[in-house]
Amino acid sequence: MRCGPSDAFWLNLYNPTMVIQIINLVLSVVVGIAAGACLLRCYMQWFGSQLGPEQRKLVGVYLFPLTNWIVIPLRRVIPSIGRLDSSSLLAAYLLVLVKVLLLSLLITGSLSVSALLLAILDLVDLTLSGLIGLVFIHVFLSWLSAGSQTQYIISLLMRPLLGPIQRMIPKLGALDLSPLILLLVLQILQIILNSLK
Repeated sequence: MRCGPSDAFWLNLYNPTMVIQIINLVLSVVVGIAAGACLLRCYMQWFGSQLGPEQRKLVGVYLFPLTNWIVIPLRRVIPSIGRLDSSSLLAAYLLVLVKVLLLSLLITGSLSVSALLLAILDLVDLTLSGLIGLVFIHVFLSWLSAGSQTQYIISLLMRPLLGPIQRMIPKLGALDLSPLILLLVLQILQIILNSLK
């Protein structure tokens, strides 16, 4: 049976590697958003004193719908340990683990125990990427939207990380180098982490 031009087009279009790359992209985006929201929830509880009730409410409007579906069931089993929101942290890990296992199944056709460790590394990488994103947003808003509610909330979230750097390295006039130094440290950590994968 001969294939027509349209059949040949679809046969040429189908590429297993391309399909896996597309699935990887979709999974990375979806899991990145959901797990990142869980990590932010964990971060906010750890540094909860930085945010007032009004700021918590504003962030919660977006954060809780993304995370309640997985965090609340886990919280019934795993309570928080002090300031550590262990259920949110575990939720982020489980989401990343599911992504790693699915990709392992698609690529190798089997599941590996090493996925447990790889998921931890991916979770740390996601944390570093999220913090890098927060630094860029903080700098961007401080330039273009200084004094806005969003900029104020981001600055409060960044204060625990930027504060120690600002105490060691004071401002040069109006120039604050702490975001640049934090960004450099985070990117160095990412390079080290990627060498371990």
